[in-house]
Amino acid sequence: MRKILFISLAVMTLFACNNANSGKQGREPGSIFYAEYDTPFGMPPFNRISFEDYKPAFLKGMEEEAKEIKAIADNPESPTFENTIVAMENSGRLLARVSRVFYGLKSAETNDSIQALAVELSPLLSEHSDNINLNEELFNRIKTLHDAAAGMNLNTEQYRVLDNYYKNFVRSGILLGETEKARLREINKELSSLTLLFGVNLLNETNDYQLVIDNEDDLAGLPDGVVSAAAEAARAAGKEGKWVFGLQKPSWLPFLQYSEKRGLREKLYKAMYMRGDNDNENDNKQIINDIVNLRIEKAQMLGYKTHADFILEESMAKTPENVYKLLNQVWEYALPQAKKEAAELQKLITAEGGNFKPESWDWWYYTEKLRRQKYALNEEDTKPYFKMENVREGVFEVANRLYGLSFRKLENVPVYHPEVEAYEVLDADGSHLAVFYTDYFPRGGKNAGAWMSSFRGQQVVDGENIRPLIYNVGNFTRPTGTTPSLLTLDEVETLFHEFGHALHGMLSDVTYASVAGTSVPRDFVELPSQVLEHWAFHPEVLKLYAKHYQTGEVIPDELIAKIDAAAKFNMGFTTTEFVAAALLDMDYHTQSKAGTFDVRAFEKQSMNKIGLINEIIPRYRSTYFSHIFSGGYSAGYYAYLWAEVLDADAFQAFVENGVFDKATAAKFRDNVLSKGNSDDPMDLYKRFRGAEPNPIYLLKNRGFIE
Repeated sequence: MRKILFISLAVMTLFACNNANSGKQGREPGSIFYAEYDTPFGMPPFNRISFEDYKPAFLKGMEEEAKEIKAIADNPESPTFENTIVAMENSGRLLARVSRVFYGLKSAETNDSIQALAVELSPLLSEHSDNINLNEELFNRIKTLHDAAAGMNLNTEQYRVLDNYYKNFVRSGILLGETEKARLREINKELSSLTLLFGVNLLNETNDYQLVIDNEDDLAGLPDGVVSAAAEAARAAGKEGKWVFGLQKPSWLPFLQYSEKRGLREKLYKAMYMRGDNDNENDNKQIINDIVNLRIEKAQMLGYKTHADFILEESMAKTPENVYKLLNQVWEYALPQAKKEAAELQKLITAEGGNFKPESWDWWYYTEKLRRQKYALNEEDTKPYFKMENVREGVFEVANRLYGLSFRKLENVPVYHPEVEAYEVLDADGSHLAVFYTDYFPRGGKNAGAWMSSFRGQQVVDGENIRPLIYNVGNFTRPTGTTPSLLTLDEVETLFHEFGHALHGMLSDVTYASVAGTSVPRDFVELPSQVLEHWAFHPEVLKLYAKHYQTGEVIPDELIAKIDAAAKFNMGFTTTEFVAAALLDMDYHTQSKAGTFDVRAFEKQSMNKIGLINEIIPRYRSTYFSHIFSGGYSAGYYAYLWAEVLDADAFQAFVENGVFDKATAAKFRDNVLSKGNSDDPMDLYKRFRGAEPNPIYLLKNRGFIE
């Protein structure tokens, strides 16, 4: 699996610094990337990288890798694992260095220049990738090795790497005729550009909207912290004396939870869910049409009925039928529960004298009221115990107790934004394990959501174990002038989730880069992240990190009990909105006939088919569903639920043996976290657990069965 193949998938998860004012200091533009960085731990020297460095480095990187690939393909010696597969693993290092930094900037700290260059580079990178994947001389060497693999005495990881290369070349079209190959190149270029444009439009739509409030009465019901944040947002936007709410989740969600102004809740929520669907210059409907049709054409050209069949072949699920089976099974539990929850909200509305049915923009407001009634739980009571820095120390402590890791903050090292912090990660024996960056607050140049990736992956080169540079990015509640960043329960869980991905990257211990860390099937990659969520609100863990930001008081048992009692509250809604989005993804990507899709009508038909109630919309409507139209989750959004079957079963081992049982943790590290994609995912899981996962724990965790 060529590293360059994943550039388009990594756009949503790789970031870096735009330090355009740093200057080139008299050096050749791009040369900062031409050799390994001369910095602590090989960290990217963000303080010395300028915008002018990127394009020359990309061009030189493609040129160098093309020469390296040609040398491998033209090697007169008979192919061996070392002179072909290992040589490919070690090629393209310059291109990888600049790509990781550039696409990092594209996601976390972008600007018009970066966006324009990304568009310019897209067809060049697509062509470069195709030139490798459609190189027949290179493929013939790989095929020769693959055919002879049984007698080559390869270890499990080596065979998997070889097999992955072989299958990847076949899935990239190497066996097609010349006419089809030419068309495939065109499709790849178009898809690369379209998925990029989808993300640009979404970012523009997210940043361009502001709900400006100039009447203090319209703030009724909003907590002081939410009002303060809106006032600071207004000042930053040059609207002193007003309040601004935007389409970043830390802004719109608390407004929907607490605002007493139903009309304003509707206005803000509709702005959120109409992103990319406003018939303007940022509209994504035609882009979706083009992407879906091109994916159909490409899949069928390669011999698959649908894009979903093509994608899922290399997943744990294997087929669309298996995905639909899981989603529909969970839907049968979730929808009735969601209907019960909607009925409860209706009772509450009626009791308050309301003469209307709840709409999607009402759900959070009345759910928050209902939670207070049922469990006496108010997030304004919990947030003071979840100062961001304390939560971060909490995940560090969990990693220490499970795996012996420690985290040493690095001072005076280059980072890509002043809000970013960096830590050296030490293993239990004190040896260097990784560098870990955190970047947790929303900015105008940052994509929405939360993610993990790396500035450098783990691999072994010439006997040296190259350790990774890992980072987490989020969009959590910002500190204000009077309070630090105080996280919601959802944000706490998200921080734990992304740190689980980070552990998967940090603890990687394989030989070859293409199977290291999180380079695993989509429906397996969420196991390490989701399993760590189980520690976030465990009473034993909360006592370690949940401390009042003013008094230092450890979270009281009474509040822990309330959090635990409410853990399955609103689970019908949470599950239904997720599964609806996953089914929408599958419905798009199981289409077998190209044509013109009326996106609104297609989405409506998809939701009507499963009986989604009017009070709920899918977690992602089509025009802002960046996971599947801009990132790497097409026909793969189901993966979170598939992995939940794994993580729920995996955590049961800790329930049985102790939440910090070191033997269980070591077994999970040795068989899952450190192995990357060096073996079949289910085989790795069974070595940890002793059997395939039992789906009953997923249903129990969501409160659908006792």
